Amino acid sequence: MSESTMFTGAGPEKVYYDALKAGTFQIQRCGACTKHVFYPRVICSHCGSPNLAWVTPSGNGTVYSTTIVRRKADAGGDLNIALIDLEEGVRMMSRVDGIPFDQISIGMAVKASIVTENAQTMIIFTPAGDAQ
Repeated sequence: MSESTMFTGAGPEKVYYDALKAGTFQIQRCGACTKHVFYPRVICSHCGSPNLAWVTPSGNGTVYSTTIVRRKADAGGDLNIALIDLEEGVRMMSRVDGIPFDQISIGMAVKASIVTENAQTMIIFTPAGDAQ
């Protein structure tokens, strides 16, 4: 990689988590192919362009897949893990809160929110619309 094409500045993962800590959910959008990108990266995963800008997504999504990880109570109890497709076309791993785990279903409409737990800020989803 030549010096002129090297990435400089704060890494995209740090920018993403700093924005979350400040209360803003952001993903990247490519200025070349106009597709959205998530997980944060230096170049577009669709076209290879380094022309990525931060944008605020709608936060609306759909459950693509869900599972329950069974754990003992002393290990924190059961945990739900979900893959969520955002309206912008990216998929992210998270969880769905606000309803019993066995009521989370593929295709369910969900809405993103920022939470802080155990000093870690993250995106979680809750049922949207009639699913609440």
